[in-house]
Amino acid sequence: MESGLERTSVIAPLQYIAARGAVAEFVASQAGGAAATHPGEYNIVDVEIANGRGQNFSIDREGFQLVAQPSAVSDFYDDLLISDIYEAEVKALIKSVTGADQVHIFDHTRRAATDSLRKAVKSREPASVIHNDYTDFSAIQRLRDLLPDQAEDRLQKRFAIVNVWRSIHGTVETFPMAFCDSTSVVIDDLVAVKRLSNDRIGEIQYALHNPNHRWFYFPAMKMDEAALIKTYDSATDGRARFTIHSAFDDPSAAADAAPRQSIETRCFVFF
Repeated sequence: MESGLERTSVIAPLQYIAARGAVAEFVASQAGGAAATHPGEYNIVDVEIANGRGQNFSIDREGFQLVAQPSAVSDFYDDLLISDIYEAEVKALIKSVTGADQVHIFDHTRRAATDSLRKAVKSREPASVIHNDYTDFSAIQRLRDLLPDQAEDRLQKRFAIVNVWRSIHGTVETFPMAFCDSTSVVIDDLVAVKRLSNDRIGEIQYALHNPNHRWFYFPAMKMDEAALIKTYDSATDGRARFTIHSAFDDPSAAADAAPRQSIETRCFVFF
């Protein structure tokens, strides 16, 4: 039987927004609570998702890339280890890859792929609707909300938002991440929708189906690997600015596959 690492691609359903102007909202779940539902009109499309291992992706070109990133963290559910060890590792990684002057971490989100596990470890569910985390408006607003004393000065120069995504418990066997090559996405494919959470109303991007979209994933991601996802870039010089992505139900996963457990770390990246 062909292993995940050898498989060239899988066919899996991905959830696009049905049309521009369709009613849709992204509702953020609460850690340890029920999985969120995202009310709206959607278009479920069977998509070929290619094995991206061995390809030379760049967050400035395709919008995402896989990197080797061993961590000294022994327990990713320990907040003290995250703040004392992991945040320094993430900052060093992003500076090395992007050449940034400064990195400011503002969020860690843990996710787990079953209801029982989410309740036990107080995580959220994999986000299985195609989206990008920020729009031009919400990226700037997030910067102003979180760094009010620095924001106006920071806005005079280029800044980006990058997510660092990794497994925190063994190999990823279920609900891996799919990433769409940003060079295959045109701006008219993206639709701004409200993001609703307990503390604020934000804005993210959904995507309209385009048969030109090229989707990739990194099968069997290990704990010493990380995926970088650029979800915003203020530069308008042709480099990737937004990266649509989604978790997906991998049809090749074994019936007894271990449920995915992951963490994503969101960072302001200043140049």
